[in-house]
Amino acid sequence: MNAQQMWSELISIHPEYQNTTYNAWSYGVEANELARLTFEKIKTATASAFEEYALENEALPEEGELNIILNADEEAVCITKTTKVSVVPFQDVSKEHAFKEGEGDRSLEYWRNVHKTFFENGYKKSGLMFHDNIPVVCEEFEVIYKQKLL
Repeated sequence: MNAQQMWSELISIHPEYQNTTYNAWSYGVEANELARLTFEKIKTATASAFEEYALENEALPEEGELNIILNADEEAVCITKTTKVSVVPFQDVSKEHAFKEGEGDRSLEYWRNVHKTFFENGYKKSGLMFHDNIPVVCEEFEVIYKQKLL
């Protein structure tokens, strides 16, 4: 199922979203695994480097936004609604946020190790230097619709 097909299904069940827009995207790494964790409602948060939004001239996520999460094959897996957005220094990302991201053992140590590598790579490609105070966009969400079978 593609994003438009899933959106049509949502609208048929929840017509109140008829005039709402959505973004369709896949996670930057491990798209299938992270989409699965989101589908299973284990992953209820994500994090992005603030500077990447500026470099791509992209708006920060906002509460209430709808997102169709795609797998690596660009198939729609579920629809999420953003419930909270905050920007904090990398070193201040909380253990609660790390747990909500649902990855690995869900610890802050695991989160920092994985995200440090991820952010370092992204920064290097952009000609920037990673440090512990880079601003991180922490986004929380809830699944509002998903395929019947994954």
